[in-house]
Order: sequence, then C-alpha cells, then structure tokens
Amino acid sequence: MGVPVVKASVTSDPSRDSSVAGEFTELPVLVRERIWGFWKFTSVNVGVAIATWAFLTGGSIALFAGAKTAIAATVIGNLVGVVLVALSTCLPSAKYGLEQYTALRSVFGTNGVRVLIAVMLPVSLAGWNAILAIMFGRAVTNVLGAAFGTEFDPNGPVVIALSLLAVAMSWLVLSRGPVSLEWVNKLVAPVLSVLTVVMLVLLLGHHSLGELAAAQPLEAYADDQLNFAAAVELSFATGFSWWTMMGNLARLTTSQRNAFWPNIVGLFGATVVAGAVGTFAALVVGSEDPTVWMIPIGGVALGALALLFIAFANVTSMVSQTYAEGLALVRAAGSVVRRIPWPLFVALLFTPAAVMSFWPEVLYDQFFKFMAWVGLAMAPLTAVYITDFFVLRRRRLLVRELYEPDGVSVYSFWRGFNPAALVAVAAGSLTYYLLLDPVTFESAEAFRYLTASVPSLVVTAVLHAALTVLWVARAGKGGYGPPTGAAASVPAGPDAADTERPAAVR
Repeated sequence: MGVPVVKASVTSDPSRDSSVAGEFTELPVLVRERIWGFWKFTSVNVGVAIATWAFLTGGSIALFAGAKTAIAATVIGNLVGVVLVALSTCLPSAKYGLEQYTALRSVFGTNGVRVLIAVMLPVSLAGWNAILAIMFGRAVTNVLGAAFGTEFDPNGPVVIALSLLAVAMSWLVLSRGPVSLEWVNKLVAPVLSVLTVVMLVLLLGHHSLGELAAAQPLEAYADDQLNFAAAVELSFATGFSWWTMMGNLARLTTSQRNAFWPNIVGLFGATVVAGAVGTFAALVVGSEDPTVWMIPIGGVALGALALLFIAFANVTSMVSQTYAEGLALVRAAGSVVRRIPWPLFVALLFTPAAVMSFWPEVLYDQFFKFMAWVGLAMAPLTAVYITDFFVLRRRRLLVRELYEPDGVSVYSFWRGFNPAALVAVAAGSLTYYLLLDPVTFESAEAFRYLTASVPSLVVTAVLHAALTVLWVARAGKGGYGPPTGAAASVPAGPDAADTERPAAVR
C-alpha cells in the first residue's frame, strides 16, 4: 500500500511535526487548505490500490474459485466493501476536514479510540509488514534461483534472512524520516500499474479465455456454494481492509463527492483488475504465490525484473504504512510515546513483523486466513461508524467537542469510553467468528448462504442503534440529542468551520 505523503515541514523526527494542513495533525483541514479534487484523489486511490498484495489476494481467491466465479466474487465483495468503507470513513472526514481517529471519538470516546489504536493498529501493521517482508524474501530468492539455476526452500533460512533484510531496510529508511517517500510512491504506483497490464496481456496471449475459464480452483471444497461464499468473503475483507486509512486521505479532498466517487474508480476498479490478474496467474501456474508465477509467465528476464521491482515496492509499502500508522499511535498515546526516540520507536513498530518472518508458512502461506481476521475486525468497525454517523447523528458532528477534554466534551460518554459501541463491535466480531473461524477457516452451515461479514454488519448496526437509543441517549451521554448551550452555537460543516479552528486546539 503506497500511502501518499503530503509535503510538510518534516525533519528526522516526524512524530514532532507541527504542520497545520495535511496528514500530520489532528487539526481540521480547512476548505481553503484542501488539495485534492476528483481526478487527483482518483489517482491517489489507484496508487493506493495497486499494491503487491492485490496479486496475493487474487491468488488466494483462486484457491476456492475458477475464473468466472472468482471475477463475480471479486466484483461483488470489493464493491460492497469499498462503498461501505467510503461512506463510513471518507464522508465524515471530508465534510469536516477531520483526521479519522479524531472523528471516531464521537463513536467510541477519547479513551475508546486510544484503546482501538493501541490494540488494532500494531496487530494489523505487524501482519501486513510480515507478509510484505516474506514476499520480498521469496521474490529475491526466486530471482537468485533463476540466475544460478538452483532452488531454495520457500520457508528456509535464505528466505527468512532476506525477509529480515527487508525489515531492516525499511527501518533504516523510516528512521531517517519520510523525506523521500513522496517521489518513491509516485514511481512505484505507475510501474506496478504497467506491470499489471503487461502480465494480463501475457496471460491472455498465452492462454485463451476458454483455457482460463476451464482452469480448476487450486484447493476447492466439494461444495460449490461454499467455495463462492469463501471467495466473496475474501473480497469483502479486501474492501474492508481500507477502513484504517481512507478517512485520513479523504480529509484533503475539496468536497464529499470528490471524497466518495474516486474510491469506486480507484480502490474498487484497480483492485478488481489486479486481483483478476492474480487469480488468472494462480490458476494457470498452480500457485497462489505471486513470487512463484512471475518467471513462468514473463520469462526469466522479464519475470526476474518484475520480481526485483516487487521486492523494492514491498519495502516502500512497509515504510509508507508504518509511517502513517506510527503517527496515529503517537497522537493517540501522547507524551509517553513522544519521549521515545524516533529511531527506537520505529524499531519497536517493525519488531513484531521481524519475529513473524521466522515462520513464513504460518502467515504468508495462510494469507486467506489472515484476510478472515481482517474481515472479523473491520466489518464491525465499518458498521458501527456508518450507523453512528448516518443514522444516529444524521451526519452532524460538533467539531469543537471532539477536542474538548474528557468530562467537558459531549463525547466523553463514561470516562472516555462508549460501552454501546464497544459491545456492538464485540458482538459483530463474535458473530463473524461463529460463522467463519479465522484460525481454521471452518464455517457454519449458514456461512454458505450469508457469508460472515454480512451478518456481522447487521448485528453490529442493530445492536449499536438499539443500545444508543435505549441507554446512551437516555442517559444524556454522547451528544445524541439536540445540541444545547455552547454546543448549539457551533456551526456544522466545512463552510462554517472554515473561518477558524476549534478554540480547544488553537
């Protein structure tokens, strides 16, 4: 994932950046400071979506589905996931110019958001970084194998050593600050786009549509309905996986319309194309691992070049996502984390991925199970945010209240926690687990017809709405009733907020 880097006055310690506009601050971005219209944000979305793990996602779907079924599942799952993520994260952030996790204080409370960031982001970051590092290791190993005519164990010491090298390289780059990330990301996304198109052309040139349509799934169940449900579920998870970051990008768009529709063109469109390439290649070569099928499809020279570029792109993705999520952790944790030297803090962020790299077969070869964990976490979070913002608050947030301290803000709830939202998310995750176990990938009978994400979304939304109406709002918590007093005088929307920032954060 190439996270765009907005120019700001960043030194070797990005955690202490004081820029007003952009990704680096909690302060609302005023309308006059927004920099992305429709086409610019579309290009950003394409750049974010064209990532190396899109091939791995497509390959994982090929485990359960042939070409036709895979395309249908990829389109359905990604479209639903991307639309719901765009609604829940992009529109609130674009309307008010808010950093996503600041806006989420209206849902979980200040301390609830801190717990969410402290638990969810490091775990998610460790998983994605480990996958990218192992892909780096296998890509370089396969290039070495092609060059010297030898084979390496895909889970052996050479792969592990190269995976650790990827982590070390990422730490070295990020510990010096993100000053070079912007131009690197501008290079990676276009080249990956070209690589995707080239591979699609090669696949269609060497294999007819009939051959692709006749190719059998790699490890399918005997039940076709179950295979389709599994493929759709993996695509749901792919769409929901963007939940952690899209709000922070959308706050830089010039309107809510320009924040929403580029997700359909960029995240949905680009992901579907890259995923389809991954699926076709996996079906033809017989492996879901992109590092395995690059050389057979492109030949030694082109395939080796593609693998080397993928290795390079993985390092930039690791740096980009660690930087973005590291800043979120710094802002949430406050002074305790700020006292840690930036290089040491970055090393701590990369350490779990380094440890996980010692067992490539556990995570990388079970990528579809990792995506199930993503769905278990992100589907309920998407549902609770949509329900809160659109149904319960009717798209209105009191911006100043988001920055007031606990006990003063209407979003204080109980000691900075909103138990209704937390219970609803927990219930949604439990519903998912009962339908699809991410550890074993075993499923309940109802999963064949409902998937796991759809019931999880429904349970979360209904429970959050019911608990809020019957308990939280009646208790006078969370500002769900008509605003009164000072809060009533605070205008809503970016046009009204453009004249000044909240006094609490000036």
